[in-house]
Amino acid sequence: MKTRKMSVLILTLVLLVGLYGIAQADTTATQTVSYETVSYEVTEINAISVSNNQVTLTMNAATAGALPDAVTNDTTSYSITTNGATKKITAKIDSPMPEDLALRVLLDPPYITGASAVEVTLTTSEEIVVSGISPVVASGLKILYTLAPAGTTPPAPVEDSTTVTFTLTDS
Repeated sequence: MKTRKMSVLILTLVLLVGLYGIAQADTTATQTVSYETVSYEVTEINAISVSNNQVTLTMNAATAGALPDAVTNDTTSYSITTNGATKKITAKIDSPMPEDLALRVLLDPPYITGASAVEVTLTTSEEIVVSGISPVVASGLKILYTLAPAGTTPPAPVEDSTTVTFTLTDS
């Protein structure tokens, strides 16, 4: 009988331990969760545009005994967006000007950044017209063109055109 009691007692203990294990398995669970990453990228943006693709300069007046009067046109503007390192704007023309004429340009710098060069005489080589441009968004910035005699004799009559190219690049 003692063995029987002992067997019942052992069986009871085994059942209790098994039930405890099942109860524990039902109330607790673990899982490893991997976090997804979201990647993004902002590339360098460098954009420049002009407001008008045609400017007319007509030199048609002079004071007697003096070279013809220089003429100006400030009816165009440019816009710029850049988010990169310090930039500059260069300008050049696609064909040489006649020897006795000079085409000059002056750009207003962006309001909060950049420094305009003085009025620059345009050639077929790139010339810096604005420097020190930090990240900026600006529009409606004035462009002033000047057509002027380039020597000591009056320019010969001519009717021609040239293309001005503005380029936004790293300083």
